[in-house]
Amino acid sequence: MSVDFREGDFLAALQALLPQGAAWPRDPDALLTHLLEAVAERLAAVQARTVTLLEAESLPPLAAELLPDWERAFGLPDLCAAPDDGTAARRAALVARIIERGGQSRAYFIAYAAALGFTITITEFKPARIGIATIGTPIQHDDWAPTWRVNAPATTVIPSRVGLSAIGDPLREWGNERLECALSHIKPAHTALLFAYT
Repeated sequence: MSVDFREGDFLAALQALLPQGAAWPRDPDALLTHLLEAVAERLAAVQARTVTLLEAESLPPLAAELLPDWERAFGLPDLCAAPDDGTAARRAALVARIIERGGQSRAYFIAYAAALGFTITITEFKPARIGIATIGTPIQHDDWAPTWRVNAPATTVIPSRVGLSAIGDPLREWGNERLECALSHIKPAHTALLFAYT
């Protein structure tokens, strides 16, 4: 709930702070009232700007003016998110960093990639075991146990969107370098990560 003060409210508050007496007039034509009106106008403008800033910039996916502050709070830019990336890419990297809680499940990595704007699937390589493997199951050696593969489109196109992109951002971005960097950065250290593009 935001409190919305008008110039008249600030003027009344400023006049209420004045001492009593003939030297401190409160009538509308007094010079002191005109001076306080100028101060009240600026206070109302600052209050309106503060409310606008809080409403517009309090959500990271919508941040524009405070985006550098959000990035600094979450350790961005990093190796995978350059400061010259477009606004939409920077917001996506920020959201991905915020939701990053760690995990080793397929669902975690798929959700993380989706936050960056990529649609992926994951293939795990499990060693063949008698009694578990079925006909048609690929036979892999035990060395493949810690290996997993990210399957993604050959080219992921991330279009610019009204309300999310800023002036100067590219109309489209494509490539999978950000995906590879981000997932390689958060993958479990004991695993080997492969990428396949179709």
